[in-house]
Parts: sequence; C-alpha cells; structure tokens
Amino acid sequence: MATPPARLAAAASNVVGKVLHGGVADLRPVPRVLIDQGPNRSLYRLTNGEEPQAGPPVLLVPPLAAPALCFDLRRGCSLAEHLVEGGRNTYLVDYGNVAFSDRRLGIEHWIEEVLPRAIRKVSEDSGGQGVHVVAWCLGGIFSLLTTADQPDLPIESIATIASPFDFTAIPLIAPFRPLVDLTGGHLLTPFYRALGGAPSYLVSRVFRATGISKEITKPLAILKNLDDRDYLAQIEAVDHFMDNMIAYPGRTFGQIYHRFFRANDLAEGTVDLNGRIIALSGVKVPTLVIAGQNDTIAPRAAVERLTDLLDNSPSVTFETAPGGHLGVLTGRKARGTTWRYLDRFLDEQIAPESA
Repeated sequence: MATPPARLAAAASNVVGKVLHGGVADLRPVPRVLIDQGPNRSLYRLTNGEEPQAGPPVLLVPPLAAPALCFDLRRGCSLAEHLVEGGRNTYLVDYGNVAFSDRRLGIEHWIEEVLPRAIRKVSEDSGGQGVHVVAWCLGGIFSLLTTADQPDLPIESIATIASPFDFTAIPLIAPFRPLVDLTGGHLLTPFYRALGGAPSYLVSRVFRATGISKEITKPLAILKNLDDRDYLAQIEAVDHFMDNMIAYPGRTFGQIYHRFFRANDLAEGTVDLNGRIIALSGVKVPTLVIAGQNDTIAPRAAVERLTDLLDNSPSVTFETAPGGHLGVLTGRKARGTTWRYLDRFLDEQIAPESA
C-alpha cells in the first residue's frame, strides 16, 4: 500500500495531467488499415505496426448506437489491443454515423448486407479462413441472427458479451410494460417516427441514466481516487465513449421496440421480420455467452436465456464476469475475467483448425 506522501505525489501528478494535458487516459486507437467500405460499413484490419498476423481471423462486431471504440476504449484497457498484442489476426467493423436519411433501414439491412459482407471480406483478406466473431450487446444478437439466416457464411464460432435474449428479465424496463400494453405498443412510435429513430444525444442520456447512481457519486469517487491513475483513466475513457454515441435508424429502432421489447420474440428463439422467420436453432457453430454480474441493461437472466435456444450449436459455454454493461466488456476487471474466457474459447476453437 502506498504511503500518504506517495499518494499525495501521485494525486498531484494526476491533477497536472488532467489540467495541463487534457487528461490521463491514453485514447490513441490501435493502428488499423481500411480494407473494405460500403453503406454503413467500414472494415479495418488492426495491427501492431508490424507484419499482419496470418492466423485465423477474429472479427469484432459492435452494436448499433454505441461507437466501435467500445472494443478499443483506451490503451491498457482495450480488447482490440489485447487481441492484437496476443498475436490474433483481428478485424473491426464500424457502422459509422447514422443519419436521418438512414431512418428506413431495418434489422434486415444489418443481417443481410452489412455483417455478411464484412464476414466474407475478412475471410477473403485472411486467405479464405473461417471467421471467429466476437460481439457485444446488440452486435451479438445481430451476429447470431446473421449466422442462423445464412449458414453458408464462413463463420467458425461466435462469442457474445452482454447480449440480452429475454427482455422480460430486464428489471430496468419492467415498469414501462404496463404503459406500453395500455397504449397498444404505440407509446414510443410517434416519437421515433418523427425523429427518424433514436437520436445520439438521447441514446447517450439513456445510457448514462442506467448508471445514474455512479453518475451522481462520480465527483466524490474521483476525489477519493485522485492518486489512482488507472481509475481516473478509465473514467475519462468511459466519458469519451459516452460522448460518441450514435443514433438508431428509425425502422431498426421500431423493430427492436416491437419485436424484442414488446413481443419478446428472442426469448422464444425466433424473430419475425416482415413475415420472414429467423430461428436461432439455425446457429450451428460453437458459441460463448458471457454476462455481466452487475449489468442492469442485460442482466444475467436475460443473457443466459440464449443457452436454451441454440439447439444445434455443437457447444454452448456460459460465463459470468464482474462489471456492468460496458464494464464486462472492457472494464478494468475484464482483463482478468472476460478476456481470459474469450482467449480460452478462441484457443479451443482454433486448435482443431490447425491440427
């Protein structure tokens, strides 16, 4: 344990860093090379500045609304950096900004166009190898629906982190259900149609509201941990993440609202997209499912439901790790929990490929 003088010196150094240098977090992104681009899709190969890796490719898939930097929060606490430094051939798909002109894009756009094209391009760029998908939140839902809908895609495995599949198991939204039922589901419809979706500023505020107690006590926590550079850096990085939220396209938001929230389709393992049924039983690749122990957006019960829906997956592994919705992916404790689970899972899948 640091002595009081040492703590005081560390605190003074951190104050100087925050005041004179704009902060203490190293927010430099992992180096990357753009290898493909299309509507709502920029695909990058991540590098460490040396020769590209030749091993089986890992594709990082973010959700909508949250920026792709969720996988690359800050140096020292970046899943992307961890994978690259671990020698993995890592790729990232970035949807870019969502504009009002994108309001007619539905879930179909992401699972029929954006993700399949990214997956095929990653496979092509890595010499025709199968792709190991690692996805967070809605990215996990979309990745599984994509795999179920197009089983011919070169996907070897999928790891989902904080992806909810039973929306009735989310206490955060339970109080709104009676009002939604009373209005026949039209409580939010006029708003998202008028706005063309869920604007980025609203998404950011809602995300912050889910951790309102931490937001209220954050100034006190900063003062209490003023000597802890890693703690302060994490807060800065999360704030940077929150400030870069992206809008939801109107039609996609409507489908999520009506099919996932109201009808709770995912909990039954199928989704009806305009009469086209996609069943999760169509997923035929090994799957890792990770839930955050303190996640209020995707609590354990909502995430664990997926393990009962993958009837044809050759293996389904379920793990829990400390952290909230973002923390379980890239919090300070994720380095010793979530990332280790992911490394072990990927090693298990890749070993048979190289045998």
